[in-house]
Amino acid sequence: MIRRYLLIVCTVLCSPGFIFSTATAAQADKYLIHAGMLIDGESDEARRELSVSVENNTITKIEKGYIDPAPGQILIDLRDQTLMPGLMDLHTHIDTQYGPKTYTESLFIDKADRALRATGYARKTLMAGFTTVRNLGSRQAVGLNLRDAINAGYIDGPRVYAAGDSIATTGGHADRTNGYSERFSHLLGDPGPVQGVINGPVEARKAIRQRYKAGSDVIKLTVTGGVLSLGKSGDNPQFMVDELEGIMEAARDYSFVVGVHAHGAEGMKRAVEAGVHTVEHGTYMTKDIMKLMKRKGTYYVPTISAGKWVAEKADSYPAVVQPKARKVGPQIQSTFAKAYKAGVKIAFGTDAGVFPHGLNAKEFEYMTEAGMPAMEAIQSATSVAAKVLRIDNQLGRVKAGLLADLVAVPGDPLQDISLMNKVSFVMKDGKVYKQP
Repeated sequence: MIRRYLLIVCTVLCSPGFIFSTATAAQADKYLIHAGMLIDGESDEARRELSVSVENNTITKIEKGYIDPAPGQILIDLRDQTLMPGLMDLHTHIDTQYGPKTYTESLFIDKADRALRATGYARKTLMAGFTTVRNLGSRQAVGLNLRDAINAGYIDGPRVYAAGDSIATTGGHADRTNGYSERFSHLLGDPGPVQGVINGPVEARKAIRQRYKAGSDVIKLTVTGGVLSLGKSGDNPQFMVDELEGIMEAARDYSFVVGVHAHGAEGMKRAVEAGVHTVEHGTYMTKDIMKLMKRKGTYYVPTISAGKWVAEKADSYPAVVQPKARKVGPQIQSTFAKAYKAGVKIAFGTDAGVFPHGLNAKEFEYMTEAGMPAMEAIQSATSVAAKVLRIDNQLGRVKAGLLADLVAVPGDPLQDISLMNKVSFVMKDGKVYKQP
């Protein structure tokens, strides 16, 4: 009877349709990785033929040559691969994905629907090599719930630094009631700081404190009009100076990193002067704003991928969105080129969710097309991104003592940056989720 039972179990486990859960299949205490090339996320030169030891969830050694595994170590052969730190995307919306039905569907789906879909987006993101993301705005706190489920091991996904609901002003880019008919606006009511809509510095401070209360890791503001919202302007300023000052006073008290959606110059300038940490999109950034950002130490997160996507798909959006998509989208890459040349600090971010999740690495190609060397583009998604999130003492580099978030691509991405779209190995927190 026991033999028969074991035969049945073996038959099931060995059948082509059986797949181990990645959360349990590839866990071990010790690994030895043979890396043909190593980009450590910090050095300007790659190194070749190295052995990287991982114990539990920590990188313990980096040694020259291909050493033999010690007793108990599992060998991972990446001698024809380039090993790198886990990639970071500082601008995602991992709980949603825009499509033709987005604008009507929101009236018929609830939080559970969003959460279930988000599990798939999270897995695609992780399998693409992005082991950490900053989720800049979600609906109904799904981003926070997703983060917690990933941290608890219920689903596979990247580390999520979640903003919760974005903060806007009445009628602004992140006002979820913007553009609805009178009938639906009446049902939804007049949103306030809890929902992410503020007017005046007092409500601005309350919105920050509410984000702290809800468990947000970071803050997202929409300081100008945007492309995909149902408002006419894609670039008008939408926060007053005193509102931004109120936001930043409270954010400093709670040690929040603050990122701002900004297309127009005036709203962008006000935000940078107030002391925000990152500017997202930055479409109409001027030379004076670039100088101001350099002086303030503000990072630019370009999201070229989203700009190109909305320009290409302009005809599929509602009529009020189409002209904004055609006008704003194509300009982001040229703004990036100017900002890079001017010496503005740049961190990697894509606005994934505007386009399908899992395609994040296409941004590397757009960045190098615009003049950034491949090594700097990779650093923008590793050590630089880690500095923005204030986690550079844990992640962003391949270094002994740091957490074992590691990815690899076949070949040399410094010679062919498109290889970043072909991630073949993913380790997050010392667990292997994907390998050649």
